Amino acid sequence: MPELPEVETVRRGLNQLTLNQEITGGDVLLHRTIAYPISVNEFLIGIKGSAITVWHRRGKYLLAELSQRGVGEDKLIPSSPPTSWLGVHLRMTGQLLWLHRDEPLHKHTRVRLFMGDEWELRFVDQRTFGQMWWVPPGVAVESIITGLGKLAVDPNSPEFTVEYLASKLQNRRRPIKTALLDQSVVAGLGNIYADEALFLSGVLPSTLCTNLQPEQIERLRESIIKVLEASIDAGGTTFSNFLNVNGVNGNYGGVAFVYNRAGEPCRVCGTPIVRSRLAGRSTHFCTQCQRSGGRV
Repeated sequence: MPELPEVETVRRGLNQLTLNQEITGGDVLLHRTIAYPISVNEFLIGIKGSAITVWHRRGKYLLAELSQRGVGEDKLIPSSPPTSWLGVHLRMTGQLLWLHRDEPLHKHTRVRLFMGDEWELRFVDQRTFGQMWWVPPGVAVESIITGLGKLAVDPNSPEFTVEYLASKLQNRRRPIKTALLDQSVVAGLGNIYADEALFLSGVLPSTLCTNLQPEQIERLRESIIKVLEASIDAGGTTFSNFLNVNGVNGNYGGVAFVYNRAGEPCRVCGTPIVRSRLAGRSTHFCTQCQRSGGRV
């Protein structure tokens, strides 16, 4: 599943390629991809004639502000507040690709948004868990995309402080790895970067949240920020099918410390990386570097 760095990589690419071009139409090839409104025709009518003024990211959600063009006008009507919103969640295998209209359709293409005369934004999704929403004017985004209201603070936000993280973890009697995957604790963090952040902080994934010491929480916060920044700089991680909007793989996987490296030597101490299951999720760690909770 694309995590925060992958979604942020997509957001940045979308802001470079898709802004201020009129959505002239679209095609929905898989109706259940549209989470709201229920009517696919209403979705297509709602977005037609608008233009994307900016893309935002909240956790793993992508949110585009839409502005309406006046009839016969070349300029956008100011988008404060936006006329409407377009929401996207990539889920497990979703991809947003910026392609020429003549590009042959991939068999897993679910939605096409025509931009201008030559280009389109395609939503490709092999597992079909991805979703899109159109939020009408005057409607609160959180009332339609209800998952937004459950999100914790974003790790890239100034509000992601040591005190904040400690308050989220101190009363939880469950493994720290499991807690980090909870979007109400840290927004956008998933399996890959939870493993990587725990390695960098020297904390075993099975450590109970209630047993974490203040210095461990401080290191963990620093490590979460560090590993996310490194992955964003690398364009995210491609272990299966993640592509950016230009169809390019992410490069972080080649420098990962532990994730997907079971049996390979630790990049720090040489001990073979261990892979186990924790709360049903694949988990990777170094028994030496993460044994005592020391800094890597």
